[in-house]
Amino acid sequence: MTVLGLAAAALLAGCGSVGAGVGVGIPVGPVSVGVGMGSGGVSAGVGTGWGPLGVGVGVNQRGQVTGNAGVGLSTGVGGARVGAGVGTSTVLHDPARAPTPAAATPAGAATAEHPNPAPAQAPIQWRDASGQVVPTCRVEGRC
Repeated sequence: MTVLGLAAAALLAGCGSVGAGVGVGIPVGPVSVGVGMGSGGVSAGVGTGWGPLGVGVGVNQRGQVTGNAGVGLSTGVGGARVGAGVGTSTVLHDPARAPTPAAATPAGAATAEHPNPAPAQAPIQWRDASGQVVPTCRVEGRC
């Protein structure tokens, strides 16, 4: 069980939520740098792990940045390690879905969706039983 196999498992998880793939990782200190090919295309990333558990961050050919977690095992075959694993991933950043900044629109202003804005509210006018205007201070008992 090495970080190499775990990074490959994490990278494979980033290649597609469901699917299979092949990956190669190279240990560099406490992490592994790797490249994978799967049903989602090519991805590259960095991963680390402890025991059979691994986590990583990858970038696929569409520029999506993914966070990955997986479990896997590896074994020595000749001078190399070969591993297999399963995992899951989530898209952390997708350049195709970049948020567009919303322009501040003053309240009641015309927009493309609402070309005829609502009229501004006039202040409330109080009237007595005969229809005469009553000052607000009198209604509120402040006059």
